[in-house]
Amino acid sequence: MDRPGNAPDRTWLIAVAAAMWGTDGLLRQPLAGQLPAATVVFWEHLLIVAVLLPFLPSAVRAFAAANARERIALVVIGAGASAVATALFTQAFRMGDPVTPLVLQKLQPVIAVVAAALLLGERLRRGYWFFAVPALAGAWLMAFADPLAVAPQAATAALLAVGAATLWGIGTVLGRMVSTRIASRDVTVLRFAIGLPASALVLAVQGAPVAVTPAQLGPLALLALIPGLLGLALYYVGMRSTAASRATLAELAFPVTAALIGVGVLGTDLTATQWLGLAVVVASVTALGLRERSPRPVVQAEPAR
Repeated sequence: MDRPGNAPDRTWLIAVAAAMWGTDGLLRQPLAGQLPAATVVFWEHLLIVAVLLPFLPSAVRAFAAANARERIALVVIGAGASAVATALFTQAFRMGDPVTPLVLQKLQPVIAVVAAALLLGERLRRGYWFFAVPALAGAWLMAFADPLAVAPQAATAALLAVGAATLWGIGTVLGRMVSTRIASRDVTVLRFAIGLPASALVLAVQGAPVAVTPAQLGPLALLALIPGLLGLALYYVGMRSTAASRATLAELAFPVTAALIGVGVLGTDLTATQWLGLAVVVASVTALGLRERSPRPVVQAEPAR
C-alpha cells in the first residue's frame, strides 16, 4: 500500500501502535493472576463497547444491510477472533511467562496466508514455506526454555497462544473479506459488539465471576483502551498513509517492546534458545510481510483453479 497523494508518511504511528500492543503483558499478566480469563475478557469487551456506543447504530445498520455470508463472517470475527481468542490468550498468561504468548502472536501473518488460501481461494506459492518453516521452528524455540524437554504446562500455554493467533489470523482474513463492502469502523465496532455477548456466554459457561474490585477496574480499563482500542485505532490511521513495507518493519516494535517489558519489568528470564527463537520468528515473519508487498508475492490473489 503506497502513500496516497502527498499525505505525510506515518510509519512512526504504526510503531507507536505496535509498541502499545507490546505493553499488553504488563497489564494482562497481573490481571490473569487475579481473575479468571473469562472475567478479564468480558470486561475488556464491555469497556470497549461502552466507548464505541455512539458508533453502534451505524454498525448495526451495516450488519442489517450485509448479506448472509458477510454476517456469518462478522459473527465469527466477533465471537471467535475477539472473545474466544482473547480468552485463550489471557489463559496463556496464567500458565506461562508474559513474553512467549505475545511473541507467538507474530505467527498471525503466517496463519493468515494459509487461511486466505483456504477461505478466499487465494493460491499459495511454494515459496511460502521458505518463510513459514523457519517461523514455526522459531516459535518452538521461543515457546520452551528447553526445546528438547517440553513441560506439559509450557506446552499447554504455547498451544493456547497459538490457538489465539490462529483465530486472530482467521479474523484478519474474514475482516479483509467483509471490508470490501462494510466500512472498517463498522467492522471494528461489530467485532467488539458481537464479542461482548460471546464473552458473556463464556463467562456463564465457566461460572466465572462478573464482579471485579475497584482496584482491578483501573488496570482493566487501561488494558481495554490502550493496547486494545487505541492501539488498533492508531494502526488503522497510520496504515492509510504508510507504505506497507515500512509498516511491516515498524510492527517490530511489538515483539521488541514485549521482550523488553517482560525481561526488564516483569522479571522474565529467557534462555539463549528462546532469544534465538524470538529473532527467527521476527526475521521470518518480517521477510514474509516484505515479500507479500513485492511484485511476486507467495500468495496469488486470484482464486485457485
